[in-house]
Amino acid sequence: MQLYMPTKVYSEENCVVNHAAELRALGTKAMLVTGKHSAKATGALHDVLQALGETPYVIFDAIEENPSVETVMAARKIAVEEGVDFFIGIGGGSPMDAAKAIALMTANPEETEAVLYETKALPHLPVACIPTTCGTGSEVTPYAILTRHAHKTKRSISHKIFPVLALLDGKYLRHLSRNGLVNTCTDALGHLFESYLNTNANDLNSIYAREGLQLWAQFRDRLLADAVEAGDYETMLHASLLAGMAIAHTGTSLPHGMSYPVTYTLNIPHGRAVGLFLGGFVDTYEDKVRAQKALELAGFADAAALRGYLRQLLGAAQLPEELLQSGAEKLLEDPAKLKNYPFAITAQQLVAMVN
Repeated sequence: MQLYMPTKVYSEENCVVNHAAELRALGTKAMLVTGKHSAKATGALHDVLQALGETPYVIFDAIEENPSVETVMAARKIAVEEGVDFFIGIGGGSPMDAAKAIALMTANPEETEAVLYETKALPHLPVACIPTTCGTGSEVTPYAILTRHAHKTKRSISHKIFPVLALLDGKYLRHLSRNGLVNTCTDALGHLFESYLNTNANDLNSIYAREGLQLWAQFRDRLLADAVEAGDYETMLHASLLAGMAIAHTGTSLPHGMSYPVTYTLNIPHGRAVGLFLGGFVDTYEDKVRAQKALELAGFADAAALRGYLRQLLGAAQLPEELLQSGAEKLLEDPAKLKNYPFAITAQQLVAMVN
């Protein structure tokens, strides 16, 4: 067994400003990688600019939900022209994932976009991440999920890029919409279950998933009732952080694999799409003792209770049969994703996982 968690994490009120010196020490010119609105609306962008002080920077705020390879390459062009030597991803998983991929491509300006999905050892520039949602845990994972329009799906790049620094402040979550909170919390729950019920799970890395599931149970009922309290935001952020640490060691599993074509084709938010398959995944899992342990950690009596909860939280799934069947067949042809599931699985079982 081994454990590897190289990202330095700070989690506290006014975290970004408190650790401004470490942020500035990452380089001489920053690219702030964000979406159009969230970094400003949450106050995170204001805090980063205050922390940077006199350090030069350029803002790239064109990151879309489910960022594409094309967007990464557009940002790389600007970063190279501007002489950027470190990156700050601000927002949800999309800006943080994009920042990692841009840092890779900027460090290797002679490479084309094809290298993103090649197993080739390459350097990358430093990345700091500041999450403003509570779902992806990208601030502590080496993954960067990009949309590949040519393949009509999403997929993580082949390179593992851990952020150097993660700065967490629960106040940024207060600006999330109801749907944003539900979708990102559900994504974190997916990470926790998929990590705990994983071929790569062991006594060391399961510590993260166990603790994360217990934290998730603390706000579960209030999330469902739309009665989230002020103190829940920090708990949600920490559950997402632990979920990220968990999948950094194990990777994700079948619900994520089934969710990607659903997100791409139907534009269903990523976390919600994962949640549509999560209850069925736990219900199907063959090691019933371990599955039951995970359910109890999250406060569910059994898999039926989890499925019922997710139906209430997310609504009933109405997904085209052809899309489900196609997604299942593609997943069965993906050894990288299947290796994280320790049992044999059929297309029929995958389709039946949907709530």
